[in-house]
Amino acid sequence: MSTDREFTEFYLATYRRLVGQLFVLTGNRHDAEELAQEAFSRALPRWTRISGYDAPEAWVRRVAFNLAFSRRRKALRGAAALLRLGGDRFHDGDSSDGVAVAEALRAVPVRHRQALVLHYVVDLPVRDVAAELGVPENTVKTWLRRGRQQLHAALCTDDTTTADELLSHLRP
Repeated sequence: MSTDREFTEFYLATYRRLVGQLFVLTGNRHDAEELAQEAFSRALPRWTRISGYDAPEAWVRRVAFNLAFSRRRKALRGAAALLRLGGDRFHDGDSSDGVAVAEALRAVPVRHRQALVLHYVVDLPVRDVAAELGVPENTVKTWLRRGRQQLHAALCTDDTTTADELLSHLRP
């Protein structure tokens, strides 16, 4: 029973934070909640092993991010198939988010977006982002720089606002 209680405490302590991170990644609150729930449901049967990790939250986040990327790839394949069949133009039915930064993040390549979320929202240092993504630190630095440049181009109308300042507002 203590295992169930430990998992419940872990879930309650980390769920909102993970949903916030996934919202920034996906730009859709419903998708973020669904992905978080799926990641936690995958963690529950493995909890005795995962709870012994240095950062069980990182394991759940990694699963959720992987699910998000899989969902995105599947959607892109479906959209490409419909376009080949002559389908109508696509549009996102969720126009209610209205968050300019989240909207601009959708245009940033997925790997750059993932690095931005882990660094600015999760507040991981570059070294930890590199370890979590399984890439060299210089790759993460490049992704962060390019992601910031794209956000700056999309969102900043003046030269006084930096992409770093915009991203600092994303922390839940």
